[in-house]
Amino acid sequence: QVQLVESGGGLVQAGGSLRLSCAASGSIASINAMGWYRQAPGKQRELVAAITSGGSTNYGDSVKGRFTISRDNAKNSVYLQMNSLKPEDTAVYYCAAELWVNPSSPLNDYWGQGTQVTVSS
Repeated sequence: QVQLVESGGGLVQAGGSLRLSCAASGSIASINAMGWYRQAPGKQRELVAAITSGGSTNYGDSVKGRFTISRDNAKNSVYLQMNSLKPEDTAVYYCAAELWVNPSSPLNDYWGQGTQVTVSS
């Protein structure tokens, strides 16, 4: 069984910073891409940032230049450094991973439970 556990959410004032962490554990053969998504009340879940096993990154337009994604392959972990936070960044942030549980299994997506980020104005 695979688990993704996020940490680092909280309440911060506009202009402040937070760092989210996510660690994957369990029966994991190899992880392909990892990423962060967010969902605000009444809105659809959207991509925040993603990173491949080789380090290539992709960001949502609204966070480019403010957020930085990184990963530690040895720890099966992904991080999101969020700077210059805005009230519109308020959402539940979810960690996601594409991975194989064994060499012959298909590539599947796994999600964390989410961590709340609230940015006050």
